[in-house]
Amino acid sequence: MPTVEFVTVDVFTAERFTGNPLAVITDARGLTTEQMQQIATEFGYSESTFVLPPEDSANSARVRIFTPTMEVPFAGHPNVGTAYVLGQNASIFGKPVGDNLRFEEAAGLVEVDLKREGGMVTATSIRAPRSLETGDTVAADLVAACASIDTAHVRTDPHEPIFASVGLGFVLAELDGLDALGRSRPNLSAFRQAATRHPGNGLGFSVFLYVRDPSRPDHIRARMFAPLDDVPEDPATGSASGALAAYLVANMPEADIRTRLTIEQGVEMGRRSVIELDIIKQQGKVTDVRISGRCVFVMRGSVEY
Repeated sequence: MPTVEFVTVDVFTAERFTGNPLAVITDARGLTTEQMQQIATEFGYSESTFVLPPEDSANSARVRIFTPTMEVPFAGHPNVGTAYVLGQNASIFGKPVGDNLRFEEAAGLVEVDLKREGGMVTATSIRAPRSLETGDTVAADLVAACASIDTAHVRTDPHEPIFASVGLGFVLAELDGLDALGRSRPNLSAFRQAATRHPGNGLGFSVFLYVRDPSRPDHIRARMFAPLDDVPEDPATGSASGALAAYLVANMPEADIRTRLTIEQGVEMGRRSVIELDIIKQQGKVTDVRISGRCVFVMRGSVEY
């Protein structure tokens, strides 16, 4: 029976069994889309990636990303983790590995920088493939129902809950404190109602809740719920973090700014993750969002199909 090799890594952490786990099928040639989905469902992680030769030889690889229920065009932690895994190799499909990679994905090209210590890759940084896009605002009471909290805890200043994306869309909602964030729990029935009211692009209704520390405005605590995608809670969501960072910087008064934000996620799950965001805004427009984090290997094996 044919087999494919896999590696799992914990992403946005340097400590095993924390961060966000990711399964990487390092050579997915021979797998059908259906088989990729079945394997991703079997792993049950928030995402699994499948690496294929690039369609354009100028790029490093083609990467397909699957949640337990569907393929998505882009996601943060899968790119960071996949780059970490591939960066340990001397070559990818016969092409030497340097310090920069480019992944072909449904959302566009994803540029990757590898960070090494003593010659070994310890962290990676990816550039979001799309500029900031915003969509509908979402009623505070709807977000509160999804999070099982009182509406009063959902802030509508400085912004109402809103759809935002730099490659994959999320509802961004600020809460009034860590207590409300800690008590939040996904309500599946409310999520179903929300998805009916906001069908969006067919990728479900995912909510990224966050709290800013007034004494440290560059440090954010967050949680992400996507129960309609069989991900009740995600330990680290790079794509949502990138969208939030871009949205916050876009709304700063400065027309030109370079800044860094740190988002801490997964604390309530016992899987603390640290996501670093570097954002550039020029002439009033966010032009660059980079998502960075450390990774650590956990398991290796093979899957029969």
